[in-house]
Amino acid sequence: MTLDDLAALIASRKEADPDSSWTAQLLAKGPEKCAEKFGEEAIEAIIEAVKGDKAGLTAEAADVIYHLLVMLTSCDVSLDDVLAELARRQGTSGISEKASR
Repeated sequence: MTLDDLAALIASRKEADPDSSWTAQLLAKGPEKCAEKFGEEAIEAIIEAVKGDKAGLTAEAADVIYHLLVMLTSCDVSLDDVLAELARRQGTSGISEKASR
């Protein structure tokens, strides 16, 4: 599954019955709950990285990506929007880009 496929699947759950899927349940709870779940998964990924557990980090990274896409969808931000922002930053030093914010 590509990120585009996953993003499309998540977007298709936005109008789905919350009893039909976990994604629909999260989206029905709104951006705050989606952001909370994303944060929880990010912390779990950090813990696995610090422990040096490659398999654990891999699994948690997948959860982070999924929950990031759910959070973006809940806020009406598409993966294409994020990719466009990354493209805009391409060729710009990370130090310069951060200083411009």
